[in-house]
Amino acid sequence: MNMKYLSATLFAVNVLLLPGTAFSQLKQNTSSGEQLNLTFNIKAGDATVVPGNTYTNPFGETYTVQKFRFYIAQILLEDSTNTSEQFFPDDYFLVDAGDTGSRTITVPISIKHLTAVSFLVGVDSVANVSGTQTGALDPANGMFWTWNTGYIMLKLDGTSPAAKVPGNAFSLHVGGYKTGENATRKIGYLIRHSQKQAVHNIVFNVDINKLFNGAYPIKIAEHPLCHQPGALAMQLADNYATMFSLGQVSK
Repeated sequence: MNMKYLSATLFAVNVLLLPGTAFSQLKQNTSSGEQLNLTFNIKAGDATVVPGNTYTNPFGETYTVQKFRFYIAQILLEDSTNTSEQFFPDDYFLVDAGDTGSRTITVPISIKHLTAVSFLVGVDSVANVSGTQTGALDPANGMFWTWNTGYIMLKLDGTSPAAKVPGNAFSLHVGGYKTGENATRKIGYLIRHSQKQAVHNIVFNVDINKLFNGAYPIKIAEHPLCHQPGALAMQLADNYATMFSLGQVSK
């Protein structure tokens, strides 16, 4: 996906350097006691998403959100001034529009000059085949299909007059971890700021409308259901890679 410029000082790319490609060995020193808050503001265009409320997608289709959830994993923090980084490969977070507390992820940080942050939307293949999980990956959270198909990376359930199915209920459950069906997407941002100012808060805006019209046009009327890995799930995954934009960065 092409680089997407956000401002003169901030921009986002789909893929940043993978851990260890150009940085020193991972440093997980968290003795400073400092924390970084990553907050996800879920929106539909300019409107804040509240389960039960109705919104309009780019095709003029109205829809009411019942559930909207997605996984965040493999958070990577980088400091290009001294080529150090922090990586959290075993931490998984479930962001839920219906749970205010889940929308802010807090991780310990020892990096003094944060210059880049990236994360995975979804659950990596290793976790998908690692047996019964707990915490955010507990199947009781309703984000798991079977051992063969794995985790649901992102879920949107709702109703829409455009969905010509019983009860006008549409359901987009996006998953898949095998080769050719991998629905995880890496999101990354370079952050430019005064090197005298430490970063402790980053806000990301998540536009649910881009799930319908990001890399591909996907109308509710034409695709009210997605419940398995495959071509539609891959298109939806490419779309949710465009949902994220960098908001406020502060100390």
